[in-house]
Amino acid sequence: MKPGRRIGFDFGDVRIGVAITDQSGMLATPIDFLNNSPEMLESEIAALFAQYSPIYIAIGYPLHLSGSESKKSESVRNFALVIANLTQSPIYLIDERMTTVSASKVLREAGHNSKSARSEIDSAAAAAILDSALNQERLQGEPMNRFTA
Repeated sequence: MKPGRRIGFDFGDVRIGVAITDQSGMLATPIDFLNNSPEMLESEIAALFAQYSPIYIAIGYPLHLSGSESKKSESVRNFALVIANLTQSPIYLIDERMTTVSASKVLREAGHNSKSARSEIDSAAAAAILDSALNQERLQGEPMNRFTA
C-alpha cells in the first residue's frame, strides 16, 4: 500500500464523525467529531487536511439494504462537493451499510453504554468506513466508487 494518511468521514446532520489512519495506512483511528455547522465546517475540514495531508478521503455513503440510494445520499454528495473544493486528493464514497451498527457493537464491547457512547459513535463509524476503504485498497489497489464533482 502507498504510504500516507487517509481520512474518513461519517456525515450526519448534527455531527460528522472523523477518523484518520497512521502514516502506513494500516490502522484507522477515530478522532474528535466535527459539529455540522455551516459557519465553521469548511475551515475545520481545511485545518484537518492541513494537519494530516490525506492521500485520499473516504466518506460513508448511505444506501438502503437493497443497495439503492437513500434520502440522505444527496446530502452526502453535497458534503463531498464541499470536500472537493478543499482538496485535490481523491474522494471515495464508501458503502456505509451496517457501519453504525458495527461501531455501536465495538463501543458496547469496550464497556460504553449507549448514552456515554453517543458522542463517540460518529467517529467510530468513520473508522469503520475508513477500514472498509482500506480493505478495498488492499484488495484492488484503491477503494471503489470514486466521487467526481
